[in-house]
Amino acid sequence: MKNKLSLIFVLTTVAIDSIGIGIIIPVMPDLIREVSGGSLADAAVWAGVLTASYSFMQFLCSPTVGSLSDRFGRRPVLLISLLFMSIDYLIMGIAHTVFLLLLGRILGGITASTPATVGAYIADISQPEEKAKNFGLIGAAFGVGFVLGPLLGAVFAEFGTRAPFFAAAFIAFINLLFGYFVLPETVTDKIRRKFEWKRANPVGGLLYLAQLPNLKLLIIIYFIFQLAFTVYPVLFSFFTVERFGWDPKLIGISLAGYGILIAIVQGGLIRIVLNYLTERQTMLVGFIFEIIGFIGYGFIDKTWMVFALMPIGSLGSLAIPAHQGLMSRMVGVDQQGELQGILTSLTSLVYIISPLVMTGLFYVFINPDFPIYLPGAPFLFSALIGIVCFILVYRLKETLYRQSGRKNLRA
Repeated sequence: MKNKLSLIFVLTTVAIDSIGIGIIIPVMPDLIREVSGGSLADAAVWAGVLTASYSFMQFLCSPTVGSLSDRFGRRPVLLISLLFMSIDYLIMGIAHTVFLLLLGRILGGITASTPATVGAYIADISQPEEKAKNFGLIGAAFGVGFVLGPLLGAVFAEFGTRAPFFAAAFIAFINLLFGYFVLPETVTDKIRRKFEWKRANPVGGLLYLAQLPNLKLLIIIYFIFQLAFTVYPVLFSFFTVERFGWDPKLIGISLAGYGILIAIVQGGLIRIVLNYLTERQTMLVGFIFEIIGFIGYGFIDKTWMVFALMPIGSLGSLAIPAHQGLMSRMVGVDQQGELQGILTSLTSLVYIISPLVMTGLFYVFINPDFPIYLPGAPFLFSALIGIVCFILVYRLKETLYRQSGRKNLRA
């Protein structure tokens, strides 16, 4: 029972991380315009700056926190992270200037280690052949949070632009109390790794892991795919406001529907798919659906098309747990926190680059002075990146799986 409760806690932590993101998405355009006094286009640029600042701090600190969890354990790292997550949302809830919002994002980014530490925890309790499937549980938990977050955001938005932030802080703190009583430690003396500063940073850790055969290319693919995928959380609310005039409630409902589909795909469908396909083949299938979804969003001009494309785009999420599971099986049991910290750091680096690029493209293509009006241009840019990912994965050889210990290969 305690093991089940601890698994519920770590998956709930993932869901809450997702809820914390989704619950504020519906109000972000209005909130930033409220505190800055600018236009929607200006607010989109500020949103990019806020996201980039959070991600920059996460990029710097995630490898350190991941390595600390390899040394001191998953439990203290997760609990401390949840505490600072609560503080971050409280600061954003009382902020009346853009710069105070920025301070909250910086603080949150420093301690935003939950994805890396949860990933390491799942790796600790999983057999090698089960890792890809169990990483799917993380994706499903994220999907559940993606459902609840926008719905809660839409509900709390009725009480003002600040209410969702206070709700997110309360939810994170309640989960902290839950984890304090149910979460055991999975890092034993047998797998405990000495903390080394030369590897506990994004550059040193990445250079070390890149020395492992074939892992370097997989890390590159992971990075550029994340670059494409971030168009959804970064731009969706601004895109639908500009293209269709949506309000926070409709934005929340649509994101909730997308989250349900991701939870179904990563929590259930991927377990069936991986019984018939290798991780490489699963990644290829996921990339194909993701590319189709990106292209569709690039050109849609009617609201019903948004919902029609959601099942297609959600199937693209098959690629993520297959990719994570493969990489996790290619490193030692004492390196899981280090690997997950590096992956979280790379995702953060993407969120430094992508929001500025995506919101910049959006700004250009909705500007009345620009000769082409195309709000979906960032999605088309993501489609091009997705094609590059597909080509790189296609060129990977199936012998890669022999290195990671996979048996009964299906060519």
